[in-house]
Amino acid sequence: MEKQFLIDDLKLGESWRLFRIMGEFVDGVENLHDLGPAVTIFGSARTASEDSICKKAEKIASLFVKNHFGVVTGGGGGVMEAANKGASEAGGVSVGLNIKLPFEQIPNPYAGIRLEFKYFFIRKLMFMKYSTAYIVMPGGFGTLDELFEVITLIQTRRIRKFPVILVGTTYWEGLVKWIKSQILEKQRILAEDLNLFQILDDPEEIVKTVKEKVIIEDFDSFSRSIKKMKSRS
Repeated sequence: MEKQFLIDDLKLGESWRLFRIMGEFVDGVENLHDLGPAVTIFGSARTASEDSICKKAEKIASLFVKNHFGVVTGGGGGVMEAANKGASEAGGVSVGLNIKLPFEQIPNPYAGIRLEFKYFFIRKLMFMKYSTAYIVMPGGFGTLDELFEVITLIQTRRIRKFPVILVGTTYWEGLVKWIKSQILEKQRILAEDLNLFQILDDPEEIVKTVKEKVIIEDFDSFSRSIKKMKSRS
């Protein structure tokens, strides 16, 4: 006889995994619920620290802190480490949401608030829930995954239309050209969907663009949350 309820298919080991998932979710909410306005900076863990991309990520993060934003990254090396370093050295809130991987992902030392996740989907949920803008530096499959998840959630109105900024015209223009020639022309997206993101190069312009689109309604409350978060870091 066919099983009526899918939950019947859960084995003992699988059911206990649900508690681990809930634990990661609770841990994220408990630590980030009073974060205040923050930007998430995505980018490759494989980029060398002396690369101009890392230098730019560090500067962007520093500028955001000076404009009263916290900075969130994936907590690893490369671009993520550079962004956490820029935020930390500027005296701001620097958050790293690390993921356990068999290679590459070693937590960087510049994340004052550090969380570790086993499950990608819980980690990505924290990025989406606690960010007011998404800054996408050059990266690989992981960065592309994060980029397309963000714009899909905005397109389907699962999250608000926060700024999504791709940093580096030379790096991203080929992808955008392909999106236009293949996805748009074949009517798999609407022309207006191309407005869900933009490409910028200048760090000051990036910060200015985000500030124009993100309204900090209660600055005093925000300042208190920043002090509280820094005291915990």
